[in-house]
Amino acid sequence: MKDILSRKSVIAFILLALLGLFGPALLPRSPYEFAGAPFARPVWWRSGSLPTNVSYNITNAETSIRWNKKPPAIFALAGAVKARPESRVDVIWKTPEREYKLAELEGESEYWLNLDGRDMIFKQTLGLPLISRSVDYLFPCAGEYKLLVRGADSVSLRLSMPGERCGLLGTDQRGRDVFTLLIYGIRASLIIGVSATLIASMLGMSLGLAAGYAGGLCDALIMRAVDILMSIPTLPILMVLAGIWGKGLWQLVLILSIFSWMGTARSVRALVLTLRESQWVESLRALGAKRSYILARHLVPEAAPVLLAHIALGVPGAVPAEAGLAFLGLSDPRLISWGRMLHEAHSFGAFTEGAWWLLLPPGLGIVAVCLIFMDIGKFLEEKIDPRLGKK
Repeated sequence: MKDILSRKSVIAFILLALLGLFGPALLPRSPYEFAGAPFARPVWWRSGSLPTNVSYNITNAETSIRWNKKPPAIFALAGAVKARPESRVDVIWKTPEREYKLAELEGESEYWLNLDGRDMIFKQTLGLPLISRSVDYLFPCAGEYKLLVRGADSVSLRLSMPGERCGLLGTDQRGRDVFTLLIYGIRASLIIGVSATLIASMLGMSLGLAAGYAGGLCDALIMRAVDILMSIPTLPILMVLAGIWGKGLWQLVLILSIFSWMGTARSVRALVLTLRESQWVESLRALGAKRSYILARHLVPEAAPVLLAHIALGVPGAVPAEAGLAFLGLSDPRLISWGRMLHEAHSFGAFTEGAWWLLLPPGLGIVAVCLIFMDIGKFLEEKIDPRLGKK
């Protein structure tokens, strides 16, 4: 026990599991919350003149802003303006080159603004080309900019200008924080990988024990079922079952476990075949021990090391399988997993945009989990058969 707990791969798995369990509670925002502009780069990546997220609380009739970077990705103005009903309120954005009237308000005592520079109506109001980026006209050069609210008694506005750099790992196509999605994805990927492998291993162990000890017709039926399932192309069947049974978390676990137990059954059966003819098993039969007693008290403990090794080596197969199904769009869209992140990145053009920060983190996460469990499985195999550890 001390040897395995001191192994680096086991420590890494424990830390990863703790991060997946408690990490979401420590994050400042929900994974569904808007964090910045779509496809914003990580805040540390080649900053240059790319702006980060900037926002201003506007409470005065005139607010000056000094801008010396490239235009932000989004220009958004929202909030309330109060004035006398007989007064006219003009909301003006003044650049070093010209003025733009963002809104003209009259006839009410209170107005609510929700202006977004990406809106076609906003561009049409300002007389900008509809296929252009409004921020290129609202921020034509470095200099001093002003937001003027003329004729208002009180102003409570928020000017939001998400930039092209945001967060530790940038944002995705919806403006969600990729680092937050990555942490939330740990939980789903580990639950699916470990749960599917545990169910498949227990099923394989039960059938392997039955086939190896009972023999005869029972052995033949189970092994023929194993041969048939191993000869079927797995991915098309998984796709069909995911379409029939649904795309939820536990549906994926069940689907993956159904096609993952055959290797465990073969290994356990081979072990039981060698043990059932041994002298100590014959002695137990001669003493009148029941079959259930022999299986539960003696053969199951003998097969336990093999089972543990198969569990450790099965997770590296289950995690990429879940990622493959999610990448093909066969997972619950509400379920945040690394495979789902790759699917959405591919669907919304991350490859053509060159948004590597959407592809590398979930891909490296899948590789890391696979390497961790492969190392644990290798260690357990060496413990089962010390000859494997010899050079």
